[in-house]
Amino acid sequence: MSLALYIVFFGVGAAAVLLCMVRALLGPTAPDRLVAVDGMITITTALLVLLGLFLGRRIYIDVALVYAVLAFVGVIAVARYLERGL
Repeated sequence: MSLALYIVFFGVGAAAVLLCMVRALLGPTAPDRLVAVDGMITITTALLVLLGLFLGRRIYIDVALVYAVLAFVGVIAVARYLERGL
């Protein structure tokens, strides 16, 4: 892919992360904030994969996979806490 296309992808991804961050800061309830943080995690994972493709480094894809798994476990733990408490 061309450099301009990568720049567009990263720009759109950065804008999406910023919008999720605004929702996480202004969200009226805790579940809204949790969904916004989960969205930021998903977008960041996609940007890490895109960065790995752009730079031609497989380590970024491995980091993205580990990040996604750990973030999933964290979101599930927080969601269970919000639902029932400890």
